[in-house]
Amino acid sequence: MTLTRRSILSAAPALAAGAVPGFGTPVLAQARSAPLRVGLIPILAVAPIIVAEKEGWLKEAGLSLGITTFESGPNMIQALASGTLDVYVAGVAPLGVARAKGIDVKVVAATSVEENVFVAGPKLARFAEKGVAPAEVFKRYRDSAGTPARLATQPLGSVPNTTLQHWLWEVAKADPKDVTIVSMGIDATQQAVLAGAVEGGILREPAVSIVTGRNPAIRLMALGGEMFPNQPGTVVAVTRALLDKEPDAVQAIVTGIVRAIDLVGRDPERVAPIIEASLGKGLVDTATIRRALVSPATRFAADPRAIVEATAAMQRYQVKLGALDREVPLDGLFEPRFYERAVAGK
Repeated sequence: MTLTRRSILSAAPALAAGAVPGFGTPVLAQARSAPLRVGLIPILAVAPIIVAEKEGWLKEAGLSLGITTFESGPNMIQALASGTLDVYVAGVAPLGVARAKGIDVKVVAATSVEENVFVAGPKLARFAEKGVAPAEVFKRYRDSAGTPARLATQPLGSVPNTTLQHWLWEVAKADPKDVTIVSMGIDATQQAVLAGAVEGGILREPAVSIVTGRNPAIRLMALGGEMFPNQPGTVVAVTRALLDKEPDAVQAIVTGIVRAIDLVGRDPERVAPIIEASLGKGLVDTATIRRALVSPATRFAADPRAIVEATAAMQRYQVKLGALDREVPLDGLFEPRFYERAVAGK
């Protein structure tokens, strides 16, 4: 993924005048000499930080981003541990694992909630008739195929994996004999669903719009809120070193994200080409990004305080699954003051 494949701003100078009313851009006392090292996974939920960068708000604050993409949040934890990242933009659940390992990070903003949804491939979707409970869908599939339905998701400890297992065992009450969970990366999950290599999987936008657009027989079977109420999704976390040494840089990032979410909500048509240029990789057109932005699987939200309770609930469930040895106190994980300052300045 590259954030310089093309620039909407250079093609449309009028956009430069489109600052979001009411938001100020915090400016660093001195421009940062090196790019901030940002890790993210290429899903729609990371769009706010991309929009903030492409709109020039971070540059105005004296910041530039050096972005590395990852297949999942747990994979990114290794980079945090090695000191090669300043900013983490991915699911909140792996940060509990990180804290258990002594990695000091702070969640300073959310970007979305309830983003992980379940899609059924054609072979499974034909049993998902209206009014048929999910557990019965899986049972009917196994009775017909003679094998459990293969469901793809990211590794144990990730938000997608936790969400899928919570839905299967706690909400749907599925019989474990009827399903098999297959762990794979985000891109691999999308391709596996499209190719029929699995019967279903956890996807996030824009993958949901991509697969359902390419094959209408693939169906959105469960929304994020059904699977895990107020499911905490992608967050922005920073290292303790960055927070202590460069709080103005952290503030600029959070303010940019708040501005970006406001802009996406007011004018998705405007931001769709910006997001497509960064996330599309030449494979996703702007029309698909537009659909993804207004999809029922998309819920942008910046307030980190709103996901604290759900994060604690998810962490408790991770302990039950064995992804965590024990619950880690969340008192020191969330740092809302940067968000509070961002909205106070509106």
